[in-house]
Formats: sequence, C-alpha cells, structure tokens
Amino acid sequence: MNRHIRQRCNRPTTSGIMDGGVTNFKTWNILYPVYINSKKTIAEGRRIPALKACENPTALEIGDCCGHLKIPFAIEIDKAYSRDFMQVGRVRVMLRRSDGSLNNPLIASKKQLMLRIAELVPRHPGRIKKQEAAVSTSNAAPSKSGKAGRKKR
Repeated sequence: MNRHIRQRCNRPTTSGIMDGGVTNFKTWNILYPVYINSKKTIAEGRRIPALKACENPTALEIGDCCGHLKIPFAIEIDKAYSRDFMQVGRVRVMLRRSDGSLNNPLIASKKQLMLRIAELVPRHPGRIKKQEAAVSTSNAAPSKSGKAGRKKR
C-alpha cells in the first residue's frame, strides 16, 4: 500500500494539463523558477539576461503564465533544483505536439518561453495584491515621537 501512495505523490499534478488525455510527462521540457530569477547569477542557474528576468518567481506563477499562453503544463511541487534545493517546485511544459507542430506559434523554443514568462510574472494577480498590501501597510505605520528614549537616572 505504501508503494501505491508513493507513486501517486511523485506524479505531477494534473491541474495544469489542458487537454487531459496527455500523460507522457517524461518528454516535456522542464522549467525551474531559478531559470528566470533576476536575483540569481548564471552560475546559480539563471538562463536569461538579468534585465529581462523577474524577481523570485514561483512554480505556481510560472504555471499560471503557461496557462495564459495556452501551453500545456504540469506543476511538480515535490521537485527541487539541484543547485538550490531549498526552492521547491518545477513546471513541465509541452512546447510541441506529438505531430511536431507548436502549441503556441509565437513560442518556438524554451528560451523564448522563459523570456515571455519573465514578462508575464510581474503582472501576475497574486503579485499585484502582495505589492498593494505592502504599500498600504508601510503608509499606515505609526510614526515615532521626536524624543528618542534616553534613560532617566
């Protein structure tokens, strides 16, 4: 029984698959969030220019962007990048159909997909909400009085 449970946990989540019938994930391309992270160096795993990369993307945001671009994807939450194993999650994407045609004619390569996703992640709805919440809490912070605390003796 444990073997059956382990196999189910290691399978990619199928929530991102758009046409449901495709299950051969092994041939799909893999995208780790590190590939498009502007905070990482090339030695740490970044694969696109830092100016075009985005700051700290997550596998879920990358998956949402793939869905927006109409590219079939599968999020594997239990996987981690070997050079940075603390950041978990990766996304498998299917750029080409089984007959060799592109799923999205505007995206012909993995590098083009990474550049396009890096453009979309900063506009992700979850990020916009986080930024608005951070701005509102910083403006509402109470200010200190002018007297700094000197201990009276």
